[in-house]
Amino acid sequence: MVAYHDREWGVPVRDDRALFEFLTLEGAQAGLSWMTILRKREGYRRAFAGFDPEAVARFTDADVARLLADPAIVRNRAKVGSAIANARALLAVREQAGSFADHLWSFVDGRPLQPSRGALSDLPAETPEARTISRDLKRRGFGFVGPTIVYSLMQACGLVNDHVTGCFRWAELSRS
Repeated sequence: MVAYHDREWGVPVRDDRALFEFLTLEGAQAGLSWMTILRKREGYRRAFAGFDPEAVARFTDADVARLLADPAIVRNRAKVGSAIANARALLAVREQAGSFADHLWSFVDGRPLQPSRGALSDLPAETPEARTISRDLKRRGFGFVGPTIVYSLMQACGLVNDHVTGCFRWAELSRS
């Protein structure tokens, strides 16, 4: 968890494949601990074709059966199905917006939000921006994209710098 926090969490991500990875992992995390998902991350990478959305969008019922039998990932039919549907929806967004990254970042005017939060207790579970993105993604056919999951995605992918102001990463990332 420390390495994830110190090197990855909150760093702005503008790559569709990496955003698809985080979207899939955040959806898989629903109801579970983030540590559980981090431990299964390599399993997810193998199971979901390195998070290549084009490859995942072509997954069939046989792939779903394979995934549901794979102990290296969370074997939940709704979460597996949403990952495949999300790959297809991501490709549709890409057709319209040029990239999924461009679409997501448009909700924050292309720059990370920079709230000043002094304590972990100040971190919200969701925000108006997360609710707006959630509604948009749901309308486009994405699943497991409620406002709390979307806000976690925003935090992880640097759309918002939610490190507390006393954290060394807050200052580093506030210059992003």
